[in-house]
Amino acid sequence: MKRLVSIIMIFCAGIVLTVSASSTAQAQKPAIAAAADLQFALKEIATRFQQETGLEVSLSFGSSGNFTHQIAQGAPFELFLSADENYIFHLARKGLTIDQGTLYAIGRIVLFAPHGSPLRVDESLRDLQVAITDGRIKRFAIANPEHAPYGRAAQAVLLHENLWDPLSPFLVFGENASQATQFAAAGTSQGGIIPLSLSKAPQISRLGSFALIPADWHASEPLRQRMVLMKKAGDTARKFYQYLQQPSARGIFVQFGFVLPDEGNH
Repeated sequence: MKRLVSIIMIFCAGIVLTVSASSTAQAQKPAIAAAADLQFALKEIATRFQQETGLEVSLSFGSSGNFTHQIAQGAPFELFLSADENYIFHLARKGLTIDQGTLYAIGRIVLFAPHGSPLRVDESLRDLQVAITDGRIKRFAIANPEHAPYGRAAQAVLLHENLWDPLSPFLVFGENASQATQFAAAGTSQGGIIPLSLSKAPQISRLGSFALIPADWHASEPLRQRMVLMKKAGDTARKFYQYLQQPSARGIFVQFGFVLPDEGNH
């Protein structure tokens, strides 16, 4: 129970994050919507942005599908970082964005198991297949495929390996990638398929082990992550958008396991 509470606290703290700046900052703090897999990487980037510019941003994390719906309904976000570029294209077709945005990263997924789990992680998912058959799997976490890109990628992997049907009775769906990671790492499940970017964060990596899943197993859901400015974006949001494309920010994306667009999906 103590382990579960600590994990919940980690993720609840990341749902809405304000990166503070000095009181002398003149620009209004923009609201930024970000896919849940960015929770740790974007916090670090935003902190560095604040240190270098004295400007502050307010980050909200959740599923890309839910954010798309909220923005279409008038939510006051100025910048949106999606885990699926198709959501950006959808908003662009509605005339809500200044353009079709920029591809900022390509995500990867892993098989994760908490310490003490009977499931052994391997990139072939062979032990997962055996564990379903021999009864070791009781609960297995992924993000909800209906509105979370990382959930759709996990589903694509399981379909690729013919594991979707046998594993379905044991699936626990997280509202977004962060909640799926919470479920996978808490010890109440035997594991899950979650973002590499969250698995590499020290807060999560210390709770279990993981193995990288081949990207071509979810080629139909390639996790091409795109960001875009809304038409109402102010000066600070525009500066942060540009900052995200600079070497310092790109280096942090790489640190958390993202593939940069110009490096291909390896």
